[in-house]
Amino acid sequence: MSEVSIRLGVDIGGTFTDVVLEKGSETYSTKVLTTYTAPEDAIIDGMHQVCAKAGVDPSHIGQIIHGTTLATNALIERRGAKTALITTEGFRDVIEMRTESRFEQYDLNLNLPDPLLPRQMRFTVGGRIDANGDVLVDIDRSEVEAVVDKIAKAGFESVAVGLIHSYLNPTHEELMRDILGEKIPDVAVSISSEVSPQMREYERFNTVVANAYIKPLMASYLGRLEDRLKTEGVACRIFLMHSGGGIISIQNAAEFPVRLVESGPAGGAVFAAHIAGRYGLDKVLSFDMGGTTAKICLIKNQTPKTSRVFEVARTYRFKKGSGMPISIPVIDMVEIGAGGGSLAHVDAMRQIRVGPESAGSEPGPACYGRGGERPGVTDADLVLGKLDPDNFAGGSIKLHPEESKSALSDHVGDTLDMDAVEAAFGVAEVVDENMANAARVHAVENGEDLSEYTMIAFGGAAPLHAGRLCEKLGVERLLVPPGAGVGSAIGFLRAPFSFEANRSVYMKLSDFDGDRIKSLLTDLKTEATGFVRTCDAVSPILSEFKVYMRYTGQGWEIPIELTEEQAMNPDEAAFEARFIEDYSKLFGRPVEGMDIEITVWSVNATTPPEQVPRIGEADGSGTATAIGQRDLFDAAAGKYLDTQIIERFGMAAGERATGPVAVIEDETTIIVPASRDAICQPDGCIDVVLRPTGASKNVEG
Repeated sequence: MSEVSIRLGVDIGGTFTDVVLEKGSETYSTKVLTTYTAPEDAIIDGMHQVCAKAGVDPSHIGQIIHGTTLATNALIERRGAKTALITTEGFRDVIEMRTESRFEQYDLNLNLPDPLLPRQMRFTVGGRIDANGDVLVDIDRSEVEAVVDKIAKAGFESVAVGLIHSYLNPTHEELMRDILGEKIPDVAVSISSEVSPQMREYERFNTVVANAYIKPLMASYLGRLEDRLKTEGVACRIFLMHSGGGIISIQNAAEFPVRLVESGPAGGAVFAAHIAGRYGLDKVLSFDMGGTTAKICLIKNQTPKTSRVFEVARTYRFKKGSGMPISIPVIDMVEIGAGGGSLAHVDAMRQIRVGPESAGSEPGPACYGRGGERPGVTDADLVLGKLDPDNFAGGSIKLHPEESKSALSDHVGDTLDMDAVEAAFGVAEVVDENMANAARVHAVENGEDLSEYTMIAFGGAAPLHAGRLCEKLGVERLLVPPGAGVGSAIGFLRAPFSFEANRSVYMKLSDFDGDRIKSLLTDLKTEATGFVRTCDAVSPILSEFKVYMRYTGQGWEIPIELTEEQAMNPDEAAFEARFIEDYSKLFGRPVEGMDIEITVWSVNATTPPEQVPRIGEADGSGTATAIGQRDLFDAAAGKYLDTQIIERFGMAAGERATGPVAVIEDETTIIVPASRDAICQPDGCIDVVLRPTGASKNVEG
């Protein structure tokens, strides 16, 4: 058997660990409850399950691609290493002062989040580099050694080094790394000029601190995972999904673990982009809902939208500005605390609130029967008839409807004079409206009209809620692909090897220097390509060029894509034309008479994307056969409706089922509202479309 013909994708989520084995054109998957104390245990368990299904020995696995929420959870839960920050004299409190903006303008009792490191863990040294990268004040080695001695005496496990303007000249940071390596070689070191060589010290310092904070934890975990897999006879290379939607080596992941913070959701966006390519869709809304969070991403022209700054660990109802900014390449998505395990309660104003707190897998929602007493979204879904208590997760987890009803009544219904069903309806509507509102805001911020989009839903909980979300958003078409319950893990297997290198170098177009630009972009291309070559020594590597531009005096930039010809033969007029074109699309018109400036330069090196063949779409002229029926609460009708049950893999291509319908499979259930029809496409996607006016019911009992 060929070494690379068998690949394993693994996604550790807040509730479930998803494992997918790809054997040629066939895939086998399973969901295992995440084991928090030793995450590798769930991976090994899931690996054996899918290998048994595929009839292969684990030693035949040729490649493992892994994504995880461990880095994110460590930052949210503040359980990283004992970390120190060394920074420039006068900049000790940058990560605490933030940007002085208020994310909730009119809240008089607003509490800003505490910095990751308290003041006594932040140290300063002299020396200064100016905004042009020139040395103003030399660094004093003896002063640095004295600070390092204090750090060694205090027993720090990791050190972050972030100096002002080091993105232009890293020599002082590199000297500090050398001294730390000489005096305390067992301590992990992260320097900002390597982790995030970009302007804006608040974001850069936060990013290097976050990297240092989780570096020992992730290095320990990745080392344990390698050892466990070798013990199981698996000797293949392990790669990690990074936040930008590509794959990096396990060595690079251990060195820059902050790049893994959004690795799971990034895999989901890649999965959705792959489906979009198969259907030739240029405007897609990716909807990923798991056990802990829901993620929404805009995908245009089969490419997820990307950004270079995002927030993690938002503390104020997932409100923008209330989290920790991380300055790394990332797929741009909105994330809210709405998953199957998200807990519901009634606030002081007698309103139902859902999340961001989650029951996770331990103890899980009340219906798991593992000691959970508070109601989660899964409890509401169960009471409303969306889930079969005897066949949840392929029958591996028995659900307890009475426990759900009791929890919903105790924590929601009794307070609001509702019975368990009304409480479940309220919880479901609140969580669906929260997700719909997040999607609306994200679309408006990007100048998009969601009525022109097709939704692609995946994750264990998304197919349960996507139909209702489409009704709320005015989206006419929904695709639920095969393997939707483990979509992110499948996405890992579709992702290219890639790495994005970026650097902040300020330049006005009035001072345009073509030779300097070409040299800078060539250096970035070499750096990015070098990282990719550590993963793949043979494939061709493509380079994608991007610059971040703005009008002089503006606070933030917009990304401008360049062709390789434009990047390698820089022309001032071409740069200006590209900026005005994209600026006008985003804001309606250019600003006349103002100079334009460039702040950040970026090159993404990537192996070629997988070629996706277009499918011939079925018209739904056949009739699906139901295997049973149950009562399902339809939110638009506000009551239970008699609903047909159809086995997903019993539907043949071209068969149509008229809602309300529950399309069941081992990993999830697709709820088709009464307003929609479901068509099985030739590739196995369930295509949920708005019912044509006057169409009749099309399901055989």
